[in-house]
Amino acid sequence: MRARLIYMDSIARTIGTTAEAPALPRKLFDTVLVKIAARCNLACSYFYFFFSEDQRWREQPPQMDLRLFAALADNLADVLRTQVFGFSVVLHGGEPLLLGEENLQAAFKSLRAVLPAEKVPISIQTNGVFITDSLLDLLSEFRVTISVSIDGPRQVHDVFRLTHGGRSSFDQTIQGISRLQQHRESEFLFSGTLSVVNHAYPPDETYKFLKSLGSPKLDFLYRDGNHDRLPSGKSSFHSTEYGDWFCHLWDIYIADPSPVPIRILDDIAKLILGARNQKEGLGSETFSIAIVDTDGAIAKNDTLKNSYYGADCFEKKWNVTTDRLVDVANDEEYRAYLSLQLPSSEICRSCDLLRVCGGGMTLYRWSRENGYENPSVYCHDHQKLIRHISDSLWKHMNRHH
Repeated sequence: MRARLIYMDSIARTIGTTAEAPALPRKLFDTVLVKIAARCNLACSYFYFFFSEDQRWREQPPQMDLRLFAALADNLADVLRTQVFGFSVVLHGGEPLLLGEENLQAAFKSLRAVLPAEKVPISIQTNGVFITDSLLDLLSEFRVTISVSIDGPRQVHDVFRLTHGGRSSFDQTIQGISRLQQHRESEFLFSGTLSVVNHAYPPDETYKFLKSLGSPKLDFLYRDGNHDRLPSGKSSFHSTEYGDWFCHLWDIYIADPSPVPIRILDDIAKLILGARNQKEGLGSETFSIAIVDTDGAIAKNDTLKNSYYGADCFEKKWNVTTDRLVDVANDEEYRAYLSLQLPSSEICRSCDLLRVCGGGMTLYRWSRENGYENPSVYCHDHQKLIRHISDSLWKHMNRHH
């Protein structure tokens, strides 16, 4: 019980500075996600980039040419001069570390020459296999953080995160995380772990294992899917397999006397108590996210690939070598893309949980019949989890206030 009180009180203390904050000027971009590699050393069967119906990655350069980084850096510097706030740059893939340390060093030099670390955090999302001591020294030099994708203990991780030859990647990932933990600047470098939920395995096993890695923050993702192609392990639109798993995780989380922050659970709790959302997929705020592919093409959030072929493409062929990101952000088509984050389904718009749920991620709403005008395929999972956390919070507040 004491652990629960500590957690509830810490959540409540964060609300005062956010719940009544004034509206902020619009950012042109919150995040620019750069696909520096369009190939991967693993064959994670749930990864939308390689295993969706849209296979255009085969036509893209395997890696971003270093000459492109100069144009990208100029473009990002232009954004920084134009908008009031800083923004995040995420180096992604495929597997971004396939670029190699020498090329990464050149890329970091281009970016950091115009993007100061105090205003523009740069991060890498990796499977951890290629983490070396020299790579970590390089990241430290250019103030780049790293997050590692790992789904849980071996029996969970090895369900989907295998090599192209069907072998386990677990030991290599653990070795990479161990190097990260032992680095002199691990506190700065290690931003956390990212896991895709496999509800066939109890959340207590997954949570206990991820906590043992020394990760400073945990993040969990739902499995990709929509109304035409249900997520793996979800039996129907009305079923709550994932909601049940997250409810169990919440109970484990708040009972832990020394919990590791779990973003999705913390965000839901804060939204229930009146804060604004800090990331897409929850709440009523929208977030401006642009993708830059390995050929320099500018695209919408590439998770939309799950919907239909070309769903992440703009009609106009924008590219960082010929166009300004600032102009993209002010284009009518880009604004229409951002508006997709807000649910249009009447079921969502009339729901009493909308301010917290936000309708979920856009990709989960798709059907060929109605386009994106559906509630999330995880609607009932969201409802169950939000009500469970809400009941837990209010019981605490009523008991102690």
